[in-house]
Amino acid sequence: MDTTAERKVVPGAQAIARAAHLLRLVTAAGTAGAPIGALAADAGLTRPTVHRLLTALRREGLVDRDEATGRWLPGPELYLMGTVAASRYDITATARDIVRSLAVRTEESAFLSVRRGDETVCLLREEGSFPIRSFVLSEGVRFPLGVASAGLAILAFQAPHDVDAYFERHPDLAATWGAAHGEKRLRARLRETQERGFAVNPGLIVEGSWGMGAAVFTREGDPQWALSLTGVQFRFGPDRIAELGRTLLAHAHQLTTRIAQR
Repeated sequence: MDTTAERKVVPGAQAIARAAHLLRLVTAAGTAGAPIGALAADAGLTRPTVHRLLTALRREGLVDRDEATGRWLPGPELYLMGTVAASRYDITATARDIVRSLAVRTEESAFLSVRRGDETVCLLREEGSFPIRSFVLSEGVRFPLGVASAGLAILAFQAPHDVDAYFERHPDLAATWGAAHGEKRLRARLRETQERGFAVNPGLIVEGSWGMGAAVFTREGDPQWALSLTGVQFRFGPDRIAELGRTLLAHAHQLTTRIAQR
């Protein structure tokens, strides 16, 4: 990942980084789109700067604007680029039946997420049969590593020096996501995840909405994806967490094996 110093040295790198950040924000908003004010606030840029960048991206077909609402949406060129990249990076076809099986077996909503830099992005969602559901996560939603259960599971099984570097890059996690995401408390949850083999998020993003996650590995042993479950708090008692954890790990192992055989 490029450092701030490197972005200053390479001509035009700052503009590219800002445009890429805006693309991620627009795609994270999904089909509802995002207003320019929200994009400016999330990107930490002025409205005129964001408008200038979005206009340039729109000319290239990377974003589009709904003239009725003024909201910004992913553009047609992103779709075309994605179809080309999917042949190399997409594992949704490989994982879909496993995610569906996880939802059926647990009756909770099940997800597949992928690591992208210092974030996880949800790729697949399968609804469970239990009528009360959590809607914290859906396709396209991003969270920093260590915040949602998927990212916690991925971060826990990275090399120690990579974990240290992550905390150096993100000293503001507690300010953004609450005191529970301060480095000391987050490192404690990483240790618990390593000991159990799976992560547990006890309602730290939305009160009463619990999550569990298990890392899925590349052939080389890199935690690149995660399977996760979300549901309401009363469904996650100690005995059921242990049962759900075993099911989650079995499905994550199955997907890891499939990926290694591709």
